[in-house]
Amino acid sequence: MTAAPPGRSLSRMAAHALRHPAALVYLAVCAILLAWALAVTLADGSDESMAGVIPLLATAPVSLVLLALPDHGSMLVAAVVLGALANALIIGMCARALSRGNSAN
Repeated sequence: MTAAPPGRSLSRMAAHALRHPAALVYLAVCAILLAWALAVTLADGSDESMAGVIPLLATAPVSLVLLALPDHGSMLVAAVVLGALANALIIGMCARALSRGNSAN
């Protein structure tokens, strides 16, 4: 990753990237998938529901790495949330770079 341009902090660039419409749509889809998976799992009653796999795959690879966290239901939510944020950051940065075009060269 290149250094931040003069006058712009890294946190400011990240916030700018996360406000891109593509990143916001991705975060919304991940939130819907997570809510659906939690609703299906809680309604099922048995511990055999595989609905949690869908949001994990939607937020891979970060969420898959975070599955090494202790085995608890909240860790699944934490892995999906952190994976979605990391991916949305990348999506927003790439979308902003593509919308600028070749003006940086």
